[in-house]
Amino acid sequence: MDHIIGLKELRENVEQYASAVKSGKSFTVVRKSKPLFKISPVGDDEHWEEVIDLTKIKKGGVDIKDLISRL
Repeated sequence: MDHIIGLKELRENVEQYASAVKSGKSFTVVRKSKPLFKISPVGDDEHWEEVIDLTKIKKGGVDIKDLISRL
């Protein structure tokens, strides 16, 4: 079951909601009583593939401006 929360509430308490999502809860986010989007945990059936880990190139990652200038 999705819980309904306001966008402002999500912004002000994002860490709290991130923890709740991590523990399996889902939320429908609304603004002016109209649904905007849903947040929910990533399912076990979903597959994420690492494309590139920029922290392996430089500790702390690579500045986006540097990356774009080299493309």
